[in-house]
Amino acid sequence: MTTTRTKLRAGAALALALGACTFATAAAAQDCTTKVGAVLPTSVDWGRPIAETAQWVVDQVNEAGGVNDCPVEMILRDTQVDPKVGVDAAKALVDLDGVQLLIGAVSSGVSLPILTSVTVPAGVMQISCCTSSTALTDLAREGKTEGLWFRTFATSGVQAAVGAKVAQDQGWEKVAVFYKNDDWGQDIGSLVAQNLEAMGIEVTAQVAINDGQPSYRAEAASALSGQPDAIYMALYPNEGTATAREWLALGGTQNMILANSLKSEEFRENVGMQYLENAWGTDTASPRADSATAFVDAYEARFDGPPNGPGLANSYDATMIGLMAMEAAGEGATGAEIAAAVPRVTDPEGTPVTADAAGFAQAAEIFAEGGTVMYQGATGNVRFDQYGDVSAPAVIWQFTEDGIEEVEYLSLEDVNAFMASLQD
Repeated sequence: MTTTRTKLRAGAALALALGACTFATAAAAQDCTTKVGAVLPTSVDWGRPIAETAQWVVDQVNEAGGVNDCPVEMILRDTQVDPKVGVDAAKALVDLDGVQLLIGAVSSGVSLPILTSVTVPAGVMQISCCTSSTALTDLAREGKTEGLWFRTFATSGVQAAVGAKVAQDQGWEKVAVFYKNDDWGQDIGSLVAQNLEAMGIEVTAQVAINDGQPSYRAEAASALSGQPDAIYMALYPNEGTATAREWLALGGTQNMILANSLKSEEFRENVGMQYLENAWGTDTASPRADSATAFVDAYEARFDGPPNGPGLANSYDATMIGLMAMEAAGEGATGAEIAAAVPRVTDPEGTPVTADAAGFAQAAEIFAEGGTVMYQGATGNVRFDQYGDVSAPAVIWQFTEDGIEEVEYLSLEDVNAFMASLQD
């Protein structure tokens, strides 16, 4: 194992640049498999790249010799962004496949019931790329996650603050808020309304949007009655498209603020670029660091295009950190033991390792010697607080005819300062 991984440290970067996906390793010859579970929304267009990114990490780890000398198999199940489907998928992975590490889910409304009804009761570690509700922070603060919960995506507070900043920057004085009627939507919708009001901007309506309705005309009409200058939309592409169409058909303003869930080609194409020229999106962002740039370059080499969709860098880091923690915890580790090993992966005083096959191989050797590493990932040097949360920089973006354009970058210091100003 050591020989394979030592060679990888020297050659993995070149291999990845040339597009090599797998090659024979010592682990491939072993008669063992390390199983991890993934619950991700592969049935929606923006969810498939998130899952593909997670699988890419698994491929890289297998290039590096696998986890504890065994090749990794990621068993992927589709959540359809539906809590019941997600819980059923997670139960199958835990009860039938016996996974001790679960990657996912996307959406707080799916991640939260999986955490409370599946992973915590079973003692399985759960790490999400794309869950932001502060309700999970509250659970962790109350001790109800039992240290088994981590996420590489910042809480809703970041996007809610930046969304309010957009309204302020544009000079909009009255804003109506549409939010998805689930844990995530209720959380971010409430936070952005509080922030807008703290800045002296009138919130004319807070309108819940439920899945699967034949029409959202009544909801759009209700929001229109307050004559807002702009609307804020914390929705997913399907209901977001339907709501936007009804809103525009009734003569509503084209001034829009969009949560990152609408950072989707599906939404842009189905609503129409001609109606989105004054739509301003928000998202968390990777820091302007070498490791983040390296991820973009490697992603483009692997997938023949930039990582423009939501959650891709976060998916990479969630998967790699989870697998490194499995390596650090040792063969046959329980979910609790894997979770307890996460600080060995993200130690500020540890040996810096890169986010690729060579970095995993180097980390494995360091763990074998009892050491720790400082993982330098797609979202920078990831740091979890005592609740499994991370903070992050942010971006303001707009749609273009060809994709997404970043308009403004806010550093972590900028974000924290602006959020603090809302409390003054």
